[in-house]
Amino acid sequence: MEKINHFFELTRLKKPIGYMLLFWPCVWGLTVAFDFSNNIQVYLKFCFLFFCGAVLMRSAGCIINDIADKDFDSKVTRTKKRPIAFGKVSVKVGLLYSLILCLIAFVVLLQFNFYTIILALCSMPLAFTYPYMKRFTYWPQLFLGVTFNYGLILGWTAIYANLSILPFVFYFGAIFWTLGYDTIYGFQDIKDDEIIGVKSTSIKFKNNPKQFVFICYLIFIISQVYIGIEMNFADIYFFGIILVALHLFAFQLLRLNVNSEKSCFQIFKSNNFLGFLIFVNILIGKIII
Repeated sequence: MEKINHFFELTRLKKPIGYMLLFWPCVWGLTVAFDFSNNIQVYLKFCFLFFCGAVLMRSAGCIINDIADKDFDSKVTRTKKRPIAFGKVSVKVGLLYSLILCLIAFVVLLQFNFYTIILALCSMPLAFTYPYMKRFTYWPQLFLGVTFNYGLILGWTAIYANLSILPFVFYFGAIFWTLGYDTIYGFQDIKDDEIIGVKSTSIKFKNNPKQFVFICYLIFIISQVYIGIEMNFADIYFFGIILVALHLFAFQLLRLNVNSEKSCFQIFKSNNFLGFLIFVNILIGKIII
């Protein structure tokens, strides 16, 4: 039981926010691309596969992150009791767990078309180099956005097996969504990060965080408007974008207190609801004529 508990701590399976934020872009891309006049079972199958892939790859990524950051984590209040930093799990065992999770994820990936498989494999260097970015640049959150939203492209290619400008515009916007919410998340550790020399956009924009996050979220909103116009979504879709904008700018930004860890974490977690809201909005926009 102790080893099982350590595994759950390592993979953060008790904290679904991580894998849900990885899952939502996948299902956005899938929903935008799917023709709902076809067999709905295909759509549901792909949703399930993407969910499994998100859980597996996020779990593996958490372990790699803990291995890379074990020396940093031991100096940060919020992370010092993570299993590898605390010495409860060895690096060797952590790598073994991560390898097993990646192998299972690869089996899931094989259920998609060849084009999607190749594109997904191309993202692996992104997933496993992200933890090191905070050592070299103040923009690790941007790198996370590129990595975390890659599933949006895969959701599109799972249906079309080709690429166009449309999913890339949505992908570009989603990158800035992640850049915004992870900057908010980073304010939880900003004091410890500055002491130990870790870089982040939270530190870079600590004097004007709301202005920076506002710009990020605005780019995200514009990308959704573009998708709705290009895909000829129902008018109700654009009303839904107003609700998305209200959540981002009123619920998140107006309530944000970067000096409160509780405020930062609650606002960060609310992006799971936002991901669901955008998914429902895309779905409605597509199926209502």
